[in-house]
Amino acid sequence: MASNTPVPVPAAAAAPADPVIRVSDAGIRFRRNRRQRRSFKDLFSTRVRRTRPGEFWALRNVNFTVAPGEAIGVVGRNGQGKSTLLKLVAEVMIADEGTVSVNAGVAPLIEITGGFVDDLTVRDNVYLTAGLHGMKRAEIDARFQEIIDFAEIGDFLDTPYKHLSSGMRVRIAFAVISRLEEPILLVDEVLAVGDKGFREKCYRRIEELLEGGRTLFFVSHNERDLRRFCTRGLYLDKGALVLDAPIDEVIDRYNADYNTP
Repeated sequence: MASNTPVPVPAAAAAPADPVIRVSDAGIRFRRNRRQRRSFKDLFSTRVRRTRPGEFWALRNVNFTVAPGEAIGVVGRNGQGKSTLLKLVAEVMIADEGTVSVNAGVAPLIEITGGFVDDLTVRDNVYLTAGLHGMKRAEIDARFQEIIDFAEIGDFLDTPYKHLSSGMRVRIAFAVISRLEEPILLVDEVLAVGDKGFREKCYRRIEELLEGGRTLFFVSHNERDLRRFCTRGLYLDKGALVLDAPIDEVIDRYNADYNTP
């Protein structure tokens, strides 16, 4: 006799989230010598992918995607394209071939003190920098004291920025950028500077952002930091993506390749 008990229907699996970063066959090239001029033939060549004399590819044929909330660490020796890749994602640079699509706003901790004006006061620089990154005046007003307290720089609000120490400049810059509400946080070695206490304060702030669902794209030579924040790694060598894997596997491969402990 057939049962009248309804058969439960399995819930449909949730569709994977669309990537917030998609890099497809991306490449970017630079000239070794600014003074070197291209020939008339070079200027009008249709062979766009050809490397011309005096040029080199900093990155080429790079492919990966990043899902919302992922924490990605980028490793490799100096000069292998790590910071260049970060600048492509930040849209500071544009790929010469392929595409780099970023489908969310970014908070860039890249060359962190860039954009600050030496002759303006700390107070004015906070408003200027936050405003350039899209914060409205009312938002800056609401977070101003929070920014200053984090940077521990309240006694220098009306001091020209050029009179601050390098450590103080980094503190105020990190305090501003890390308060942006953008979904993607781009970090390039900036945590290597500053005193130990402030670095740990920055680490805790990054962990808070990750717990809140932010996406992290992190370039660093510090294995401890990479393992602390990241779950996945990208290993770049000679401008190519050698390995895209869990962060421990990527670091182990990098160390094996270059015999570093």
